[in-house]
Amino acid sequence: MSRLTGWWSRRGSAAKVELYTRWSFHFFALIEIGFVGLSAVASIQGEPQAGPLSIGLMVLVGAHAVLAALVSSRALDWALDRREQPVRLAVALTVLTAAGALTVIALRATGVIADLTVAAAVVTGLVSFGLGALVLCMRRPRRMLYIAPATAVATGVAAAVMSGHWGEGLGYVIAIMVGGVFLVAACGFSGWLMKIVWELERSRDLKARLAVAEERLRFGRDLHDVMGRNLSVIALKSELAVQLARRERPEAVDQMIEVQRIAQESQREVRDVVRGYREADLRVELEGARGVLGAAGIECAIDPVALELPATVQSVLGWVVRETTTNVLRHGDARRCAISLREKDGSVLLTVRNDGVREGAVMERGSGLAGLRERLATVDGTLEAGPDDAGSFQVTALVPVPVAAAERGVRP
Repeated sequence: MSRLTGWWSRRGSAAKVELYTRWSFHFFALIEIGFVGLSAVASIQGEPQAGPLSIGLMVLVGAHAVLAALVSSRALDWALDRREQPVRLAVALTVLTAAGALTVIALRATGVIADLTVAAAVVTGLVSFGLGALVLCMRRPRRMLYIAPATAVATGVAAAVMSGHWGEGLGYVIAIMVGGVFLVAACGFSGWLMKIVWELERSRDLKARLAVAEERLRFGRDLHDVMGRNLSVIALKSELAVQLARRERPEAVDQMIEVQRIAQESQREVRDVVRGYREADLRVELEGARGVLGAAGIECAIDPVALELPATVQSVLGWVVRETTTNVLRHGDARRCAISLREKDGSVLLTVRNDGVREGAVMERGSGLAGLRERLATVDGTLEAGPDDAGSFQVTALVPVPVAAAERGVRP
């Protein structure tokens, strides 16, 4: 079953919305052929020239349905900036819709189609489904708002003029207003929703990249603050030592000793900066995970239990929270994530469980979990990751707590 549904579960939210929208428009083509074409053909079987008329109507409706589906697909690509606006296809669909509707109205007026409901069904179907596809080629909502009433009035006037009965023309106007407005609203809203979902997806990715860039800038700023002054002093004192050495002054040795001291101090300060960057605070990482996942629309539940833990244990567990949070955002399509922290047999057990893991997104192949295992190994901890019985992905980290910290136990 997982292989059958993998093509769906491996997609992100935006891709799922796009796939659903596209196949909805393809389904419209089947509806047009089935309910408009086949029903019209079935209704005219008892009329004269039923054979040629049935073939003609089916060819007309089938060609119109296929062209409308093609225009819808190309228009969706254009809305997502993947290809140019399908102007020629839209013009071809407009011409085919108008020609087909006028032809059916003329056949009704000349008596070739005796049943008014057949003509009305074919004309309403052609115009309504044609408007649904054409509205996707528009950007301005005002044009979308006016296209259905204007087309309904034009069709009704044409029908009234050809048949000589204004009541029949009014019937066309009402039918097209009902069907056309519905399809215009449905298609226009679906296209707009698909664009918004993709924009949100891109915004979430951009937010993640900006967070990484901001962290790099912070690290670079801290490193510049530490090294900038010391390097300037080293450069000045080195230049001074060169000048004194050229003059064979003994003070050159004192200046170089000072340069050596400043260089060693700079090395120590750089190590402190890197150590602070690489260490992770567990409480900070838990709150950061809640904020980041919440901003991505993922419900994050954290078990409100705090442990008296050594700094080394907190740091390594903080890294587990940081890496698993990144994996939830990168590899899955999660809606819920639960993080719990509890004591177990003299050790601390951290569990991170999330749903929505896409099939095939095996995180074991990456370097993130391998790096976590290396960090946990330094404190004799273990890490396990994989799907559980409920279909979620679970990461568990077990770290032994030193006796001094274990005696303090769990505090609320």
